[in-house]
Amino acid sequence: MRKLIINRFEGNFAICEEKGNEKLFGIDRKELPEQAAEGTVLEISDEGEISINEEETQQRRERILARQKKAFQ
Repeated sequence: MRKLIINRFEGNFAICEEKGNEKLFGIDRKELPEQAAEGTVLEISDEGEISINEEETQQRRERILARQKKAFQ
């Protein structure tokens, strides 16, 4: 299983970074779950099925918010 993080959207593609390295991939928006957004952690199964890892996505957002609060205090 691969884990990707949606970095940004460009046109009809989500530009995703593979977790753990700096490789970028473009995935057609049509292939993503409807609620996918920037910062979402995706899991791609060996069969090619894409799903959202809700727990990791939430943890990631909380870490980012904590860093932002610390930076602006």
